[in-house]
Amino acid sequence: MKKTDNIGNTVSPFEAREILSALEAIHPDAAPALNFTSAYELMVAVVLSAQCTDKRVNIVTGELFSLADNPCDMVRLGEKRLAEIVTPCGLGASKARHIINASQRIIDVYGGEVPSGLQELMSLEGVGIKSASVIRSVWFGIPAIAVDTHVFRVANRLGLAKASTPEATQKQLMELLDEDKWSHAHHLLIFHGRRICSARKPQCGICPLKDKCQWQKSNNT
Repeated sequence: MKKTDNIGNTVSPFEAREILSALEAIHPDAAPALNFTSAYELMVAVVLSAQCTDKRVNIVTGELFSLADNPCDMVRLGEKRLAEIVTPCGLGASKARHIINASQRIIDVYGGEVPSGLQELMSLEGVGIKSASVIRSVWFGIPAIAVDTHVFRVANRLGLAKASTPEATQKQLMELLDEDKWSHAHHLLIFHGRRICSARKPQCGICPLKDKCQWQKSNNT
């Protein structure tokens, strides 16, 4: 049989709960990997994490937050100096511009405090729906599922979603999973994607979920 990328039908809510329970057993330490002590630091770290590892971001923010850990100090630091510091995260110039402009808006529009509303967060430069969902979930405790490349890949492989875009995947996960599980499910799927269910060489042989995996069934020779 020729291998395909076809995904099986989305699992039932009962099966979804079983999958999440299994993921919790596999990754009991699943939690945010970025270092931060405030909503603002989290926002900056999330912006820097685009196309960069959390480990690298934590190294960079260790230096950055010692110089500027709030919007006013960040604006005073300036775009040029900020770009020099965050260059190791990639796209240093654009990320610096996003952070400075977002910081200025937080000062001018939100009184120096990072807002909790989805649309308000997305009005900040460099903050899209994925980043806004992370901030709402991790800092404000608002149930949300942020769909990055790991969540998108693993959710569709396990049959928790059957979608061709992150937006559709997010919608299907929110419909399938209990709301109080959304935020933790996000971290569980990320950890599984990083540790076992990688994009190019998933370790299906050691994956405890291989018998439930729709992708494995479709690609099994």
